[in-house]
Amino acid sequence: MPRSVNAVAARARRKKILKRTRGYFMAGKNVWTVAKNVYEKGLTYAYRDRKAKKREFRALWIQRINAAARQYGMSYSQFMGKLAKQNVGLNRKVLADLAMNNPKAFETIVNSVK
Repeated sequence: MPRSVNAVAARARRKKILKRTRGYFMAGKNVWTVAKNVYEKGLTYAYRDRKAKKREFRALWIQRINAAARQYGMSYSQFMGKLAKQNVGLNRKVLADLAMNNPKAFETIVNSVK
């Protein structure tokens, strides 16, 4: 009896990975074993960096708020502490956007918590 190997499904599986590795460097795009490893490594980087992206944006917002608050004589921690004490419901993303794109509105917020 001949050996059953299901070549159709195996080829489809390989083609799926090789299609997703198009544009990769050197053997990462066309050698099956290398492409499979590079593809899996890329997925782990993507998962990790979706989490890191959130941390990086939060750090950026904090820097922008700090820079804007210091123009009005307050540090970031003082400003955020006073916002929390007065129950102002603006998050860091909104505050950073106001500091960058609408300095007048940010100034009114700073003056209201002083």
